[in-house]
Amino acid sequence: MQRKLTYLHLPPDADLPDLGARPPFLAIVLAEDEVAEMWLWDAARWLVASGARYVQAWGTDAAAWIEAVDDAALEAVDYEDAPDDRRVLTSAHDPADEDVEDVLWFTKHRAAHPFLPLDAALVVHIAPAPRKEEIETAYADA
Repeated sequence: MQRKLTYLHLPPDADLPDLGARPPFLAIVLAEDEVAEMWLWDAARWLVASGARYVQAWGTDAAAWIEAVDDAALEAVDYEDAPDDRRVLTSAHDPADEDVEDVLWFTKHRAAHPFLPLDAALVVHIAPAPRKEEIETAYADA
């Protein structure tokens, strides 16, 4: 599957932008910095509300990101069983075990939702400075 990649740089604890209307998408949280716990939970809700139906987290506190996204997904359906089109898949990737390039390769070649086509991927890069060109090149080369 050839998935269109969009890059979004967010400094830690920055305001969360409106992503506008978009079809369901895959999100990759590349967390190079720690963020405030409340911001992390707000960002997880923002991703789910914006249409993320598969969220991969890599970097600082990857497991906490996934816990927050899983909870946000449950909250979005009032803690009931999610219908297939609102089901959110998650995966955490520890930088000690996987490089960013491994996660980007998985996104490009293997990541799939069982019920929805996810034709777009959004990289949410949480770091003091952007690395748009480097990350887009790594994805293209994956």
